Amino acid sequence: MSELINELTWVEVSKEALIKNIRQFRKLIGKERILCPCIKANAYGHGLVGVAKTYIEAGANWLSVNSLYEAEDLREAGITVPIYILGYVPVSALVDVVRLDCRIVVYNRETIDALGVACDELGKSVKVHLKAETGNNRQGIDLEEIVHFANYISKISDKIEIEGLATHFANIEDTTEHSYAEMQLERFNRSIKMLEDAGHYIPIKHCANSAATLLFPKTYFDMVRPGIATYGMWPSPETLLSYEREVGDGFEMHPAFTWKCKIAQVKTIPEGESIGYGCTYKATRDTRLAILPIGYYDGYDRCISGAHVLIRGKRAPVRGRVCMNIVMVDVTDISDVVVEDEVVLIGKDGAEEISAELFGSWAGTINYEIPTRVNDRIPRIYI
Repeated sequence: MSELINELTWVEVSKEALIKNIRQFRKLIGKERILCPCIKANAYGHGLVGVAKTYIEAGANWLSVNSLYEAEDLREAGITVPIYILGYVPVSALVDVVRLDCRIVVYNRETIDALGVACDELGKSVKVHLKAETGNNRQGIDLEEIVHFANYISKISDKIEIEGLATHFANIEDTTEHSYAEMQLERFNRSIKMLEDAGHYIPIKHCANSAATLLFPKTYFDMVRPGIATYGMWPSPETLLSYEREVGDGFEMHPAFTWKCKIAQVKTIPEGESIGYGCTYKATRDTRLAILPIGYYDGYDRCISGAHVLIRGKRAPVRGRVCMNIVMVDVTDISDVVVEDEVVLIGKDGAEEISAELFGSWAGTINYEIPTRVNDRIPRIYI
């Protein structure tokens, strides 16, 4: 990895793991359905363009992103598969949605009006997906309004095609009791019937995230949109428990994310000396410290408790407060540690592992947040 010679910190992404995860989802949903993995938030921290190319290589049909700039980055990288934009696009930027040939989620009439103008301006059509509000109460169209909304689209422009109908589950990951998800699914099915009864046939219906795809085949419809699990992480402990209890063995997660850095200094401090801001930690013995050139600016959470890193396959506990650009770790019990030794912050080193789930427990948050917090400026290397 000669390209890392001048890097103090970097992320290694396993293409093999990503490919295995995508191929498992393809096997799960069959060949006839659209597989549209979510690569928003810099592909959950794994690197937008690199992951996109790997997922397409592995058999993904579409890609979903949150923002227009992500879609533009993909198109500039030569990616031609359908791109589905999940988040809000400003009215002033909708002409770029049409120009880039993206699918877009719609729920505001202002968006429809501006799309009609953009299509006329460019002489092109656009495909939209209605977002049915079934109980998550974020972006979406109330069910009593959804037919009126579809009718409005039909009146505004014949260049706006209603290609899809979507919703998103609110409580399918955080529980092993799925009655709320069942209620949302019933509402989604009702919205399909309402639209069809009004003469709107929707060719692509979709609602399945990672947990739904793993647990409930009846949520597959025409397309699935898995996210976290395509990177080799379970959506939650409850999802894993539900899978083991209700589905059984068969889906193996392959984590793809490893975050590393180099040691910037090794020093010894005497017993009784304090370490870091606020003097929150005092050495209880003569202590050998390794100074790491990363911190909360890089995405290493300042509020962690009980954390450690891996050096030479052994655990080195974090001492004192995490700084903006520096972390101090205790290497007293690890022999022969020297400047520029490799440090694993998240990932495996020998028999030891720091998973995103474990790091999340130190930070009081979920595994989703851990890789997505790692600063985008840090290079992603595909191995």
